[in-house]
Amino acid sequence: MSVFIEDPARLGEERLSDGRSLGWAEWGPPDGVPVLLCPGAATSRWLGFGAGVVEALGVRLVSVDRPGLGASTPAPGRGFADFAGDMRQFAALRGLGRPPVVGNSQGAPFALACAVEGVVSALAVVSGADEVAAPEFATALPAELRGLVDRSARDPAGAEEFFAGLGADAMWDLVMAGSPECDLAVYRDPGFEAAYRRALAEGFAHGGAGYGRDTVLAMGRWPFDLGRIAVPVDIWYGERDTGHSPDNGAFLATRVPGADRRVVPGIGGAVLWTHAEAVLRSLLRKAGADRQAGHSHLHERTPRLSPEARATSA
Repeated sequence: MSVFIEDPARLGEERLSDGRSLGWAEWGPPDGVPVLLCPGAATSRWLGFGAGVVEALGVRLVSVDRPGLGASTPAPGRGFADFAGDMRQFAALRGLGRPPVVGNSQGAPFALACAVEGVVSALAVVSGADEVAAPEFATALPAELRGLVDRSARDPAGAEEFFAGLGADAMWDLVMAGSPECDLAVYRDPGFEAAYRRALAEGFAHGGAGYGRDTVLAMGRWPFDLGRIAVPVDIWYGERDTGHSPDNGAFLATRVPGADRRVVPGIGGAVLWTHAEAVLRSLLRKAGADRQAGHSHLHERTPRLSPEARATSA
């Protein structure tokens, strides 16, 4: 049986200059090459990826709770630029430098904001929540999603309150109902399901306001210019992913200078867990991580690339 996920190796909180705290989790060697993770909707710091892979590649994977989620202090009214500022300060406090970043699902626009602001050295958008409010998608969205996008634009405060009313069980049910069988084989794996449910429970531990704010931000027009991104970007989608982007990131890739788009056959939104090795290898290569201090450490510990990873990283 495949192992998609494992418990964090280290947990903690970092206090920012304004007194707020950000909760974090880490996997892999503490002296490894830092990679920042912006996790998906309401999943909190607990849901990592790349079980066994981060250790083999010498990666120090760092996941951070966005404000109001999990162990992180709420910040009502926050925006994308605020988050990028938080990550700049967090990276300095944790000694991460300008790390490469992975943005998964609803974490993707937050990771993109960090790339726009120059906080990170490279970016992998994996099954990213696309800018569904963009006019190019006006006729491409399912009716239910179109209604939520319109509601978020018309009454953002009301929409935020609506989304905040959801909880961990409702989120789990939404993901299960909207996923193809290839993804359910991952999500319903006993070890993965337990980790996912725990991450959602912690994400909603202090109520749903953090998730509500995230969702209204992600579903609205993004107030940053993707054309300003000056770091290497990979965009990954599963060919059977119908929930994150109307066109599997095709339009998104045209908006990000030099972005490489990869569509993975036979999987939907679970790409982060089924193709972790390929995602990380490409990201590290683009970030130049093998030329940093961890160069020899990487080559000592890195196994040969698996056939699955070779097929998707070409």
